[in-house]
Amino acid sequence: MKLTAFKKILPKASALLLSLVLTFMLMIGAASADSAGTTPIYSKADLFTERDMIQEADLSEAEMISVTSGEDVRITSAGVYVLSGTASETTIYVEADSEDKVQLVLKGLNITNESFPCIYVLTADKVFITTSADSSLSVTGTFRKDGSTKTDGVVFSKQDLVLNGTAALSVSSSANGIVCKDDLKITGGTYRVQAAKKAIEANDSIRIADGVFELTAGTDGLHAENSDDDSLGWIWIGGGSITIKAGDDGIHAVSVLQIDGGTFNISSAEGLEATVIQINGGTVGITSSDDGINAASKSSAYQAAAIFNGGEISISIGAGDTDGVDSNGDIYVNGGTISVNGNSTFDYDGTAQYNGGTIICNGQQVASIPNQMMGGRGGWGNNGGWQNNGGMSGGQGGPGGQGGGRGGRGGWR
Repeated sequence: MKLTAFKKILPKASALLLSLVLTFMLMIGAASADSAGTTPIYSKADLFTERDMIQEADLSEAEMISVTSGEDVRITSAGVYVLSGTASETTIYVEADSEDKVQLVLKGLNITNESFPCIYVLTADKVFITTSADSSLSVTGTFRKDGSTKTDGVVFSKQDLVLNGTAALSVSSSANGIVCKDDLKITGGTYRVQAAKKAIEANDSIRIADGVFELTAGTDGLHAENSDDDSLGWIWIGGGSITIKAGDDGIHAVSVLQIDGGTFNISSAEGLEATVIQINGGTVGITSSDDGINAASKSSAYQAAAIFNGGEISISIGAGDTDGVDSNGDIYVNGGTISVNGNSTFDYDGTAQYNGGTIICNGQQVASIPNQMMGGRGGWGNNGGWQNNGGMSGGQGGPGGQGGGRGGRGGWR
């Protein structure tokens, strides 16, 4: 090859090499950022349908039902049903086909029962409970079984449930308030729940887009847990005003708890608990007698981590063996403001990365994440970190991997 020809090729080769190097550096930078949990686990667009977000029902073909004491109401087909009146020992049953969507519009409905749910959903594709005028539901005594089913909620649904509307629903229970054995979505309305046990619980997921919540619970305020699949039992909250007074956890998810927005005022033994806790926005105020935020190893599908990407978080903890932020795994602070008041502000068993945001410990801004229990288990190793091969559609990796419902398992392994 002539020297002149080599000189012509050299700039092209150099440019190609430079391009490859820059691409590699960008990939490394993106992987590094994602390993810190900066990518949201769930996206609101994947979690709700258009109908879920509509707060007023179409009543053009609705059936009007007025309840009577001692007489049950049985709904067996798709449609919109407006329920009103005052009654005792009355249950609204939904027993529709598996492809039917049923909308119950509560318009001044008031039911008091002694031992059985006021609304009982057995079969349907999805049921909407929409408030159009203030309503109240109450169970005062010990719940009785329905065959082999242990009914333990004033509203008890075996199918997907959507709560929305423009008015208030008050629920009082000797056990649990609102129980859903599938996915529970809440997109509007006001909910005042007083429960001896859990205020609101679901098996697969709780998804809150908006609403006003005043929850008083003997155990947990919001609780998501699937005893058959511990990759489920997750909670996403993107808005609303949430006030919780709870004897145990304010908000408890087995797998993932993601907060993208909303205003929280939580007073409980522990404020937030899940295997992976990701806070991307919102204003979160926690007063706890135990840990404020606890990323505990509850799920075999995820590695414990507390991730802060945004929001304003204020935590005040009680004396004793308590921590403001406690992680059985790792802690990532990428943004937002975290203010912790207490003897032990942070405690983690893994590693911690402070990549951005503001940390205030007992009124003093700090430049690193302190560790009450110094000398954790070390780094991630070659295969650790945030796996991002799944995304929202439910593949492997990425703590989320489930998209709008039931995607793949993976993430913090």
